[in-house]
Amino acid sequence: MPRRGRKYQEVAAKVDRETDYPRDEAVRLIKETVYTNFDPTVEVHLRLGVDPRHADQQVRDVVVLPHGLGKEVRVLVFAEGEDARLAEEAGADIIADDEIIKRIQEGWVDFDVAIAVPAMMGKVGRLGRVLGPRGLMPNPRTGTVAQGEDLPNLIRETKAGRVEFRVDRTSNLHVPIGKASFTEEQLLDNLNHLLDAVKRARPASTKGNYIRRMTIVNTMGPPIRVDVADAIG
Repeated sequence: MPRRGRKYQEVAAKVDRETDYPRDEAVRLIKETVYTNFDPTVEVHLRLGVDPRHADQQVRDVVVLPHGLGKEVRVLVFAEGEDARLAEEAGADIIADDEIIKRIQEGWVDFDVAIAVPAMMGKVGRLGRVLGPRGLMPNPRTGTVAQGEDLPNLIRETKAGRVEFRVDRTSNLHVPIGKASFTEEQLLDNLNHLLDAVKRARPASTKGNYIRRMTIVNTMGPPIRVDVADAIG
């Protein structure tokens, strides 16, 4: 394993790798271990007591973070006619017409979130090869398919801080909760909203401890272990 740089080692010395910190102390350390010349993203990593190989143990949902993610979210909407007008008025960055759909088929994905109205799902379905692997495929189960007045509400929520989370094949969740420049109160608030959403998404078939390990980290910074009992209490 390559040796870490001096700046990393200096901030890593502030963290005891064998300690599970309370939420508030972990967030304080997140801010103290920033050493980059950019504003790093703060992520939460959760190890869950589920077996994602079974359909009834999937963990997938969305959460609206009250303080957003601290970055501009480019939203593309597959819509036509009146739906396209509503989407544009609500702040959609891109309305996907046939020309945009052709560009996506060729591999263009210069946007962060894709939303679709039901009437467009026939066309959107042809884009699964491009959008699916990138987690950009609109899906009713994750609330990224909407119509009528639900459409502008969804667009505004998405741009404000709506985050989808989904357990991976190794039973882990990796979810951003903001930027290191956020106040400790903002990061804690976003973290608490995420944990509430994850607990609500617990599969009924899950036995034993649901959240087994929790770590928070800023981009390129050292991992900080969080006391699970404190986090879910």
